[in-house]
Amino acid sequence: MQARGPLMVEHRLIERMLSVIENMLSEIESKQQVDPVLVEVVVDFIKVYADRTHHGKEEDILFREMDKKPLSAEDRKIMNELIDEHVIGRNATKALADANMRYQNGEKAALDEIADNFKTLLEMYPQHIDKEDNNFFPASRSYFTDEEDKKMLEDFWEFDRKLIHEKYESVMAALKK
Repeated sequence: MQARGPLMVEHRLIERMLSVIENMLSEIESKQQVDPVLVEVVVDFIKVYADRTHHGKEEDILFREMDKKPLSAEDRKIMNELIDEHVIGRNATKALADANMRYQNGEKAALDEIADNFKTLLEMYPQHIDKEDNNFFPASRSYFTDEEDKKMLEDFWEFDRKLIHEKYESVMAALKK
């Protein structure tokens, strides 16, 4: 398997969550309500899986290694766009969590913010995934030898192996406060 393989597999799971978000957005639009517990599940998924796990491998490993290569102007531009899109996702997820907290506390107007942030994620992620799967990942492969690609794949597995410990170390640190 090439290093881009796990990243593309992760995209499929993110796409499945986007379908859930679409359904939740439809519920907001039709019933003017949403289950805040499900919103919390979406926030956790985006923070932990899409951002820390998936974007973490991209930013901490793939993009780091790409920075060491003489990238074409177009590939550098796309990589920078992808990083900017990760920030958009982070900001929308933070705003989603904040709006959901206010919604749980009885602020009905926060429902519009939940819907707006769902829309942001639904607009950003499909084009972002398409850009990676069909443009950036294939182009990035040409910068690496087979050995370098294999090393990145190993680094991805190691990243995943450590992630669960990182998550729960941070949970325990937060609980100590």
